[in-house]
Amino acid sequence: MRSYTVGSVFGIPIKLDVTFLLVLPAFAALIGWQTEQWVSTLNSVWALGLPVGTLSQGATPWLLGIAAAVGLFACVLLHELGHSVVSMHYGYPIESITLWLLGGVANLEEQPEDWKQELLIAIAGPVVSVALGAVSYAALLVVRGTPPLTFVVGYLALANVVLAVFNLLPGFPMDGGRVLRALLARTRPYARATQLAAEVGKAVAVILGILGLFGNLLLIAIAFFIYIGASSESQRTVMNAAFEGVTVADVMTDAADVKTVHPDDTVTDLTERMFEERHTGYPVVQDGRVVGVVTLGDAREVEPVERDAYTVGDVMTRDVRTTTPDAEAMDALERIQDEGIGRLIVVDDDGRLLGLVSRTDLMTAFNIIQSAGRGTQTPAPKVDADDRRAP
Repeated sequence: MRSYTVGSVFGIPIKLDVTFLLVLPAFAALIGWQTEQWVSTLNSVWALGLPVGTLSQGATPWLLGIAAAVGLFACVLLHELGHSVVSMHYGYPIESITLWLLGGVANLEEQPEDWKQELLIAIAGPVVSVALGAVSYAALLVVRGTPPLTFVVGYLALANVVLAVFNLLPGFPMDGGRVLRALLARTRPYARATQLAAEVGKAVAVILGILGLFGNLLLIAIAFFIYIGASSESQRTVMNAAFEGVTVADVMTDAADVKTVHPDDTVTDLTERMFEERHTGYPVVQDGRVVGVVTLGDAREVEPVERDAYTVGDVMTRDVRTTTPDAEAMDALERIQDEGIGRLIVVDDDGRLLGLVSRTDLMTAFNIIQSAGRGTQTPAPKVDADDRRAP
C-alpha cells in the first residue's frame, strides 16, 4: 500500500500507510461509540470513579475517541522507536517506521543474527510500552480530578500494557516471535531457529483465527497477518542461509548463452525473432556494451505497417536494470522482487555484457542448493547453466 512520509525522528523517516489514514478515524469513532463500556472497564481496572453520564453526552465521546486514538498511535510510534534505538546502537540502520492498519513496523535494513542482539532489539518495544503504561498510571494521580483527561490517560495506561503483552505473542512478525527465535538460536543454527519459531507463530495464528470466528473480525485479520508474516520470515531466512556465499556469477546465464539484439535491427526483425525463439525481451548490445532493453511491449507500440521503418534503438528502454557478477545472489533476488522485474543484466565496470540473472535462475539455484542439503555452515555448490536448465 502507498505510504506518506510525515517527518523523521533520530534521522528515521516516519511514514503513514494509507490503511492507517483509514483506520485512525474508524478507531476514534469506535472508542467514542463505546465510551460507556470503556468508562465501566477503566473504573473496574483502575478504580477511577469516572462519571458515565458526563462523558457520554454531546460531542464529548467523539472528542475522547479522537484523543485516545491519537494517543495510542503515538505510543505505538514510541514502541517502534524503542526497537529502532537499540537496533541502531548495534549498528543496524532503520530504513523507516511505518504506521499502518495493525499498528507500526520498524523496517530494519539488515536483520541481526546474533541472538543476544536480536533479543534486546525485540524486547525493547514491549519495555517501552510497559514504561509508557507505568507513566500513564502515575499520571492518573495528577489528572484524576478532570474526568475527560482521566479517561484518556487511564485508557493509555491500560492500552500500553495490553500492547506490550499482545506483542509478546510468539509469532512473526510480532516481537514475541523474534524473542522466541533469539532464545532458540542460543543452541541452534539461525535458520533452524527461524523455522521453529515460524511454526509456533503459525500455530498461534490458527488459534487466534479460530477465536476470531466467534465474532471478532480484528482477531481474524491479526491471525492472517501473523500467519503470512511467519511464512515470509521463514522463507526469507532459509533463502538467506542457502544463498550465503553465493554470488550472481555463480547462478547467472553467461553472455555466450544470452540472446541479444542490435540497436540497428528493425522492429520487424525483432518481432520475427521473438516468434521464432519464443522470447519477449532482449538486451540491446552495441560493441559489446549493453545500451538498452527491448520487450514485446515496446515493439507493439509501433504499427505493423511501420515496423520496417523503425529500429530497436528507436523503441528500446535505455533505463537498464543491471548488477555486477560479484553481487550477492540474495541481493539480486530481493531487487527483482522489490522492483517487480523478471531479470537483471550482468555487466562489468565498462558496461560490457557478462550475462543475465533471472528470477528463474535464482529460484532454480535455490532448489538445487536445498536438494544438495545445504546447511548454514556448508559452502554452496557451484550451479552451472546445464543445472539451471535441467527439468
